[in-house]
Amino acid sequence: MNSILVKAEWDSEASVWVATSEDIAGLVAEAPTLEKLRPKLLAMISDLIELNGIDSKLAEIPVHIVAHSIDRMANPQAA
Repeated sequence: MNSILVKAEWDSEASVWVATSEDIAGLVAEAPTLEKLRPKLLAMISDLIELNGIDSKLAEIPVHIVAHSIDRMANPQAA
């Protein structure tokens, strides 16, 4: 394993960021802010690497967290 891609999306109904990864089986985490999500993700990934028996020779594994949200605003030109 050379790196891990985590996708985080804003759930406006629950008011939390929800993160998943196709690279780490079983990874699902949520938190109210990205700042709170980050350490939670790193701890969970570490645990899941051990539990899933994932092998890596790297001293450090890069974790790419990609966040996505959609906001809406009123159109000032709409009648």
